[in-house]
Amino acid sequence: MRVLVVEDEVKMAALVRRGLEREGYAVDLASDGPEALWSARERSYDAIVLDAMIPEPDGFAVCRTLREEGRWAPVLILTARDSVEDRVRGLDAGADDYLTKPFAFEELFARLRALTRRGPIERPIVVAVGDLTLDPVTRTVRRGDQRVELSAKEFALLEFLMRHPDEVLTRTRIIEHVWDFAYEGGSNVVDVYVRYLREKVDRPFDRADIETVRGVGYRLRSGVDDDDLGADAHRVAAGTAGSSGPEARP
Repeated sequence: MRVLVVEDEVKMAALVRRGLEREGYAVDLASDGPEALWSARERSYDAIVLDAMIPEPDGFAVCRTLREEGRWAPVLILTARDSVEDRVRGLDAGADDYLTKPFAFEELFARLRALTRRGPIERPIVVAVGDLTLDPVTRTVRRGDQRVELSAKEFALLEFLMRHPDEVLTRTRIIEHVWDFAYEGGSNVVDVYVRYLREKVDRPFDRADIETVRGVGYRLRSGVDDDDLGADAHRVAAGTAGSSGPEARP
């Protein structure tokens, strides 16, 4: 397996490289942000070991850039900074794992084995469906260039729909993922919040992407042809399905 090690400290880079090579990895080195980006763009890696505090762009920025470009090689962040804030920052940038210095090589090897078992799974930071984008880190939603303000529950519902584009989602499934376990209300709450979403992300832009599937639930269209979505359910571009209830926001 081929691994890119990004480390600006020469002795540390050589140490990590030697240890990985003894484990049978093929290792390339990069010492700063531009070199790391160039290497990751030019070659395909099974994993990237990325120091957070390399010369700018730092490791966090490099990781975010790679994810934005659709490069999904597993990334393990290395850093001497072990605060919760730094760990959260690295993971939110798109890293798959985080290891603080000093570390035992046995742990580094084990973490790399775990990451490479998963493979380069696509997991974008910003979720996009057509011209609708949602950033879970900054909690922002945009339709094209225009920002859309949503409540916390509206945001959660939209995120769930966007992570399953063109998939028919039942009300029960939506409630299980968007409302907590203690929720005891009826499924009509989904209809209410779908209506809220339509008023914010669809109708102001003359769109009808959030669809009602009669007798089933809802679907967020990605813009593909109806025939590609299957003919198993009748689509209604506007309105709600099922019973309606009071528009109280739980």
